[in-house]
Amino acid sequence: GEALGGRGLLALAVATGAAAWATWAVLLMPGFRRVPLRLQVPYQPSSPRQVANALALLRGRAGKTVDLGSGDGRLVLEAYKQGLRPALGYELNPWLLCLANYRAWRAGCHGKVSFLKKDLWKVNLSDCHNVIVFLAPSVKPPLATKLLEELPDDARVVAGRFPFPSWTPSSTLGQGLEQVWAYDMKEVRQEAQGSARG
Repeated sequence: GEALGGRGLLALAVATGAAAWATWAVLLMPGFRRVPLRLQVPYQPSSPRQVANALALLRGRAGKTVDLGSGDGRLVLEAYKQGLRPALGYELNPWLLCLANYRAWRAGCHGKVSFLKKDLWKVNLSDCHNVIVFLAPSVKPPLATKLLEELPDDARVVAGRFPFPSWTPSSTLGQGLEQVWAYDMKEVRQEAQGSARG
């Protein structure tokens, strides 16, 4: 009985390891292949509260709305439902793009929102007025530089999970893991220029 139990435990461990590897290889790794290690961001779906808080900080705004690293598309779909149009997401992982398009179809938004397989570092964001960023802390400093260079003054950036370390938020909502931060680019630029002069 004990030997059988040991074999069963070993088989379970092997099966669990194989399942974890398969999930990584099929679902997550394709989006990382061409991305430097320090800029890789694992897929972690936003909670309903994180989505609600992020969209609350964009309420009443207009213009093109993008989610950088849009994952399964839930933030883009909610942005569209709240009247932020056009709404689109940039995502490298083809499996997550398929999932996002499926979610859009189920929500009756197929063809109304866009999910594009593009590297966020290579897209031009100069026509974006609302940018949603739920990415890892390691990505924030180089992304801050890109956003400062490309976004118009009237743009607003909403960050979830982790704030931009060198920016002062215009507003924030929620606490702990549900907290989101909003940054108005005109204020961010003024602060950056003041720091440069100082």
